[in-house]
Amino acid sequence: MKAFDLPSQPPANFSLVLVNYKTPDITRMCLELLREHVQAQRIPVWVVDNDSADASLDYLRSLDWINLIERPSPGKEAGHIAHGKALDLALEKVETDYLFLLHTDTFVYDKEVFAMMMRECARSPDMAAVGCVEQLNRGLLRDTWRVTSRFCKHHVRRVKLHLGMRSKQPRPYKETHLKSFCTLWNARLMKSLGLHFCMDEQVPGYALQDRMSGLGYGIKLLSPRKIFSYLDHIQAGTVAAAGIYGENHRRTKMYQATLKRFQGQPGKTDIRASA
Repeated sequence: MKAFDLPSQPPANFSLVLVNYKTPDITRMCLELLREHVQAQRIPVWVVDNDSADASLDYLRSLDWINLIERPSPGKEAGHIAHGKALDLALEKVETDYLFLLHTDTFVYDKEVFAMMMRECARSPDMAAVGCVEQLNRGLLRDTWRVTSRFCKHHVRRVKLHLGMRSKQPRPYKETHLKSFCTLWNARLMKSLGLHFCMDEQVPGYALQDRMSGLGYGIKLLSPRKIFSYLDHIQAGTVAAAGIYGENHRRTKMYQATLKRFQGQPGKTDIRASA
């Protein structure tokens, strides 16, 4: 674990945590966009490496301004479980009241996003989390079409099952859970309740959100239009970077286009057009 030199100003009341797994290029991109701001503001940055054993781990070990946790692989485990357990390792270590979750395929261009989300969360001591339920900004037209088509499919399946016909189980037509590519959690509250990110074998944060909501704590939902005015996110970019999708998969192409633009413009980090 590494500690960076601290300036004289008081530290922020939140920490940042990222989980790395075999994504050297986008991990570097993500952290380079954060470096100057977090050092100036004394924001603790925690990076948990999930036994990458590649160039990304070598890169992380070279940084003196992050707190690196190396998590050995316990054997075969689902990706979302590995991610959740890594987040819980960082949660144990952080001493700030609040904790920002970021993905390595999240690129923050306007650091005001942190202050904006902190203001939203600090409005009430009973606010548990602030974030967005969508992983990209599709725009009003595409969002409307997506919800409408999902709504129709959901109810068609329900009717078919009611009539005894063969059908897949209806899936929720609206997203309800915060996505962890950029989410602020009240870590102090979580710890006081003995809650974690990895629970009930679900995607990290999903069971936590349900539990917090059930206890009466607030969840603030930000619109995609608002949050994506501060940052970009390559949906499933970490999966594409690890080579899990095929070469012609649209998310692989999105990832490659983003990486090419970033690497092809020395000194520039604005990759919004392709992300």
